[in-house]
Amino acid sequence: MALSEVVQVSSDGIGVMSKTTVQDVSTGPEPECAENAPRAEGGSRALALLLVITGAAGLLASWVITIDKFKILEAKVEGKTFTPGCSLNPVVSCGSVMESKQAAVFGFPNPMLGLVAYGIVICVGMSLLARARFPRWYWLTFNAGCLFGVSFCAWLMFQSLYRINALCLWCSLAWVATILMFWYVTSFNIRKGFLPAPSWLRSFFAEFTWVMPVLHIGIIGMLVLTRWWDFWMS
Repeated sequence: MALSEVVQVSSDGIGVMSKTTVQDVSTGPEPECAENAPRAEGGSRALALLLVITGAAGLLASWVITIDKFKILEAKVEGKTFTPGCSLNPVVSCGSVMESKQAAVFGFPNPMLGLVAYGIVICVGMSLLARARFPRWYWLTFNAGCLFGVSFCAWLMFQSLYRINALCLWCSLAWVATILMFWYVTSFNIRKGFLPAPSWLRSFFAEFTWVMPVLHIGIIGMLVLTRWWDFWMS
């Protein structure tokens, strides 16, 4: 508040000094925008690098599979046969996987979806390296995308092991990359409170995030080993 003096002239010509109270707007209460604004969080450098590396691995796998798929189709048109370089034996046979109906679930080759999805992961990782901060809805949307990716990979794993009866090495690289990014993004959201979780679970992920992806990948490795045990041992 500030006081200002005003001189008023009365009817008899005598000046009368009066004081008027004026509110100083500069000292008024600040708007509470900062308190009401949604909380934004930036990931650590380690998380950013993990997203860039796993995204690049998945993008590489998707690119190679897409190129090989085109070569297979071109060879069929010419009445020839193309064998991808990763088709090593009856079990590790990328060509068998690429020519299966499961390889085009949405009406186009699955790796074309990976070209877009893994590219987005790289962009998020690079943004975090540049110290970008994202709100809760962004992290949860990204986590939902990772959940879709790891679920789709789980379905493809089942189809590869028990329906197609062949294994693709490039597909396996994409599976591992997706599993790693899913668990570390989920761990981040739990530790930051974006995903509701009990305190013991937050403490677990704060110390032992690595346990879940190692366990997940280990289970898949055991399934692959036992599925073709006779072949590996021969």
